[in-house]
Amino acid sequence: MDVVIGIDTGTTATKGVAAAADGSLRAQTSVHYPLSVPGSGRAELDPLALRNAAVKALIDVATACRDNGDHVVAVGLSAFLHAVVPMDAAGSPLGPLVTWADGRAGEQSERIVADGRGKRLQARTGTPVHPMSPLTKLAWWRDNDLETLQRTPRWGGVKELVLAGLADAPFAVDLSIASGTGLYDIHERRWDPEALELAGVRAEQLAEVLPTTTTLRLRPDVAQAAGLDPATPLVIGAADGPLANLGVGATPAGVAAISLGTSGALRTVVDRPTADKAGRLFCYALTEDRWVIGGAVNNAGSVVRWAGQSFAGGFERPGAEGEDADERDAALLIEAQGAPAGSDGLLCLPYLLGERAPWWRPGLRGAYLGLRREHGRAHLVRSAVEGVCQQLALVKDSFTAEGIELSSVRATGGAVASELWVGVLAATLDLPVSVADTPEGTALGACLLARHAIGELPDLDAAAELVPLGARTEPDQENASLYARLRPLVETSALAVLDVVKELDKLAPQPLPTTEKAVQVTPR
Repeated sequence: MDVVIGIDTGTTATKGVAAAADGSLRAQTSVHYPLSVPGSGRAELDPLALRNAAVKALIDVATACRDNGDHVVAVGLSAFLHAVVPMDAAGSPLGPLVTWADGRAGEQSERIVADGRGKRLQARTGTPVHPMSPLTKLAWWRDNDLETLQRTPRWGGVKELVLAGLADAPFAVDLSIASGTGLYDIHERRWDPEALELAGVRAEQLAEVLPTTTTLRLRPDVAQAAGLDPATPLVIGAADGPLANLGVGATPAGVAAISLGTSGALRTVVDRPTADKAGRLFCYALTEDRWVIGGAVNNAGSVVRWAGQSFAGGFERPGAEGEDADERDAALLIEAQGAPAGSDGLLCLPYLLGERAPWWRPGLRGAYLGLRREHGRAHLVRSAVEGVCQQLALVKDSFTAEGIELSSVRATGGAVASELWVGVLAATLDLPVSVADTPEGTALGACLLARHAIGELPDLDAAAELVPLGARTEPDQENASLYARLRPLVETSALAVLDVVKELDKLAPQPLPTTEKAVQVTPR
């Protein structure tokens, strides 16, 4: 059988799959690596481990394909957004890879927003000005280590790093990843002069931007190790968010994708780069004529995991002794179904990790409002789920303000295994929600884009027919009306307590590193 391999480089693991023309998976693997948190607000990865994981995932899946008797016709790449790594002229990393979760650039982000440049930059680049973005990360380097910033030959991200390990190609990046840097003008299709000035880098330090369907060649040593023909097309691919839409078949007009795992995101596909006037949505490329707009939220399944750790001490069900965290979370969610919609007047602001969309305010903090004696654990957990779903509904409201109407949602991620999550999601969005039966949707999206690049999938919307869907959950209209009435209170409450939060933050202890030391990398 002819198959395409998709390699998806994620924050804590690189996943590889081989998919047949009908979208079915013929092989898959996962290569894990630790996230280093060397100090408060830091989040880094060892770039060599990341690059080696991509090579290993390719070799493992190609070997499984060969054992299955399958023929690999192409390889497609996916990578997570908003990372920065210093590189030498040969493409080797010179230091740790700073991930999207790193918050060291908070001061730089606030300064750019405060002086009025934030919305102008977002309108041109499609990327909100936020500590996650490479623009603000490089501005941090400019303010703290200008010499290193200027003398480093190359600055790249995950895709540039992986390509240096897999591709026999020049220093390059795909349009999708470039559109998420905050440095690239998505309308003029060039590195943005004002953004470069703010970041303190020169265009020649950044990669050549190529269409997401560009076909490259594998490095001969990698092709040999994987047992692949060196002429096998290596499609440069796109970023993980746009490819997740493709991987669940959420590309036709009006169909949205929701990823609901540790964090969450709501995205839909449009046919041109779109900048919303309020600056609440991102806009990243899938291809040159298909663009994904949406918003990501920092807090989703992580909130229920926190609730389990905080509220479920000694929580046991008959026969459940020794259950792991996933089982405990599932039990909590079942218990929370016993609480009514609206949690009897309890409102959760679920910002344990700050927040991104739709306000892009990293200083937000979590809270429960309306807490009364009669509220129990079921109310607390249900309210947390409702708070996350309300945040995603605020992203959907931003679509509506731009004249983009949604008709249905395809959801994926660990959280949507819960009946409570899906039901609350459908009611807060007031849309039918179908769970996509694609555990590796992003990697499958990389496969589908690669098939498109080699001419075997002319219409990307055909992917909608390839993805199996579970039962469709219709919104409970009574609950939908209740959540719509409550939603304005979320925004009012979240923004009203910002000044209080800033004072409380001064009293909070600084988080300790979760690893003994930061990632240290020297050039090979």
